[in-house]
Amino acid sequence: IDLWPGRQIHSHNYRTPELYQDQVVVLIGLASSVFDISRDIAVSAKEVHVTTRSEAAGKLAKFGKHPGYDNLWLHPMIEQAHEDGRISFQDGSVVLADAIIHCTGYKQHFPFLHTNGVVNVDDNRVGPLYKHVFPPALAPGISFIGVPFNVDLFFLFELQSKWVGGILSGRLSLPSEEKMMEDVEAFYSELEAKGVPKRYTHRIHDFKQLCGWSYEYEDWLASESGCPPSEEWRRGMHIATVGRAFKQTETFRDEWDDEDLVLQAYKDFMQDSSAEGRVAVAPSTQR
Repeated sequence: IDLWPGRQIHSHNYRTPELYQDQVVVLIGLASSVFDISRDIAVSAKEVHVTTRSEAAGKLAKFGKHPGYDNLWLHPMIEQAHEDGRISFQDGSVVLADAIIHCTGYKQHFPFLHTNGVVNVDDNRVGPLYKHVFPPALAPGISFIGVPFNVDLFFLFELQSKWVGGILSGRLSLPSEEKMMEDVEAFYSELEAKGVPKRYTHRIHDFKQLCGWSYEYEDWLASESGCPPSEEWRRGMHIATVGRAFKQTETFRDEWDDEDLVLQAYKDFMQDSSAEGRVAVAPSTQR
C-alpha cells in the first residue's frame, strides 16, 4: 500500500469533510471512527468505501451498498492497492480512489518507559502482564491501566484502578512473581491454541459473540478488589449499545429501547446514595 499514489492519513488526523469533496474515499477499519467519519464524509464525497479485515463485519453489517446512502459501500479487506490508484477488494470490486483513511486503532508504544527489556510490545501485545495490569518482575511498582479493549471502558478502568490501589495500600496482595508468570504463560498458550493473533491479546470481549459475553474478567477484578460484580443492567446496557452501533449506525446514539435498564440503574444509584448518606450522617446523630 506504500506504493499507492493517493493521499493517506490516520483517522487521528481527520478534521472536516470538505477536503474530500467529490472524491472517492476508502476507509479501513470497523469501529467507532469508521462509523463517524464515513457518514461525515458521505455528505460531500463522490463515493465512500469502507473495508475491514474483521470477521465480524459480515455478521454485524451486510457487505455491499449501505441502504441509507447512495454513495456508501462496505467491503471485505483490500486485495491490492495498485500504483495507478486503483483499489481492489476481496469481493472482486475495484475502485479508483483519491484517498485512504486508516481507522485502524493505535499501536501500543511506551517510549518513556525503560525496563531493560522486561516489558515489551509485540504486535500490540504488551507483556508480560499479569491480568493485563502488572508485569510480574516489576510488580507492584509498575502497573498498566487501560490496556484492554472491546470493554465497557471507564467501568473497567475503575475496577483496575481499585485493584491496583488495594495492592499499593497493602490491603491486597499479589501472587509471587513465579505464580504470576505461570498465569501469563498459561493465558498466552490458551490464546495460541484458539488461534487468536497476538494483536488481540488484550481484547476482552469479541463483537462476534455479543450474546456470549461473560464479564469474567470484570467480575474477577471486582472480586479481588472487594467490590460487587457487574450489575445485570450494566451488562445489558453495554451489550445493547454495541449491538445498536452496528445495526442502527445512524440512530444508535439517539434511539434505544432499554428504558427498563436505565430505571434499574437509577434505583441502584438511589439505594447506594441513600446507604452512603445514612453512613455519613450516623456519627453526627450520636451525642
